[in-house]
Amino acid sequence: MPGDVAANWRLASPIAPRRAVAYPVRMSILKKLGIALVVILLVVAVAGYFLTRGDTADVPFDDVVGTDPTLQEANAESIPTVAVAKPVGWAANEVPAAAEGLAVNRFAEGLDHPRTLQALPNGDILVSLTRAPKSEESGGITGWIANLLMSRAGATGESPNQVVLLRDADGDGKAEIRQVLLDGLNSPSGLAWGDGTLYVANNDAVLAYAYELGATRVSGQPRKIADLAPGGGHWMRNLALHPDGNRLYAAVGSDTNIADKGLEAEEGRALIWEIDLETGRQRMFAGGLRNANGLDFSPWSGELWTTVNERDMLGSDLVPDYLTNVPIGANYGWPWVYYGNNFDRRVKYPIPEYINYVRTPEYALGPHVAALGFVFSKEGAKMGDRFGSGAFVAQHGSWNRRPPSGYDVVYVAFDERGNPTGKPVPVLTGFLKNDGTTRGRPTWVEWAGDGSLLVSDDTAGIIWRVFAPGAQGQGAIGRITGDRLPPQRELRGQEATFGADDYARRVTAE
Repeated sequence: MPGDVAANWRLASPIAPRRAVAYPVRMSILKKLGIALVVILLVVAVAGYFLTRGDTADVPFDDVVGTDPTLQEANAESIPTVAVAKPVGWAANEVPAAAEGLAVNRFAEGLDHPRTLQALPNGDILVSLTRAPKSEESGGITGWIANLLMSRAGATGESPNQVVLLRDADGDGKAEIRQVLLDGLNSPSGLAWGDGTLYVANNDAVLAYAYELGATRVSGQPRKIADLAPGGGHWMRNLALHPDGNRLYAAVGSDTNIADKGLEAEEGRALIWEIDLETGRQRMFAGGLRNANGLDFSPWSGELWTTVNERDMLGSDLVPDYLTNVPIGANYGWPWVYYGNNFDRRVKYPIPEYINYVRTPEYALGPHVAALGFVFSKEGAKMGDRFGSGAFVAQHGSWNRRPPSGYDVVYVAFDERGNPTGKPVPVLTGFLKNDGTTRGRPTWVEWAGDGSLLVSDDTAGIIWRVFAPGAQGQGAIGRITGDRLPPQRELRGQEATFGADDYARRVTAE
């Protein structure tokens, strides 16, 4: 009886069933944890595979820069070369290494991912605090790995979505006044100002705000000047206002490497728009530019120039990013062609007729340097005679080249006719450390009102100021002009000799 009672108690007791299922529940949890661990290990293994594979450059870097770069035979990669430099920041007393004759100091620091810069006529400096917009595409395992790599490079996180005003009121070379001018934007990048109007390029539109110089806040609603293709792999939308003040240029990069999602996904991309501010008309000014970034006008000719990031996954020696002029109607071949007449065999879309007329870039900056902001030398600049006739380019640095390239600011000399010449000259270095980490990444360049060169460092949150101590402001670069050919009001030439059957007529030279 006692045994039967005990058995009946076990069956009736509410405790007994819970004990009966406890073991299977623990097994289920352990199984799930085991699966999760396997997935994590698999992801880490795949990420490690990406990080340890790749192509090492075998062409000397000096040979892949300049006006006539060496372009080796393309070797398409199925797995990209990956060499991401992890940002570690600058120590309190550290500054980049400046070229001989130049000095550098911190103009502003503690900024949240500063990218583009715009100097105002009264000496104020505007800076965009921004990151890429949130992507609605999950991307699967590839997207996860890409996000991991970009996170390691310091390129991910919430976008601050601000434009901040910096002011050096006492003239000591440091901005002691910092004021949020605009907030709640949508991954802003391009900035321009003219005639009481501040132009801001969000990642999907160009907006115009009424803004008078000296104000520390923008009031009033913006006017939309133009819609732009939103988001995408290349999300920055950079601006330049024509010196005449009546046209605005907007650079929009491609969504992908070589139109991987189809040509339809690249509509309105890989080009530079021209926007007529008087009529509101918008037209494609130039195309075939995979990712145009910095925009400035040549002091020699008045022509628009740009920096362009070229395609990836053709190895560490291909394809050079470049600096080039942008004549109206020009096309630089993306995605079918790179560097003039080199066809990318990976692109299977029908080749358009205009490919026979693509332009060759003027100057190679080197493969994967990630050339972003640039400015030409200008009147009043105080960088010394050595750096008085050329272009300064901020190179953000590679994530897919071995050894790494970029991570510096370079100077490209121009001759008296306004053509680039020679090899790039380092102006600001020391961003990349010997252990493969990086203290920061140069992003944009702009002239300050005192003639110094400002350089934004987005991962470090610093604006650097570079100048030649004791230098006087340089003079203006002379504009190149020429006499036009006189109009021909009648045909004149030698005596024709075709004969009567050819309906030739006699023309007598005076």
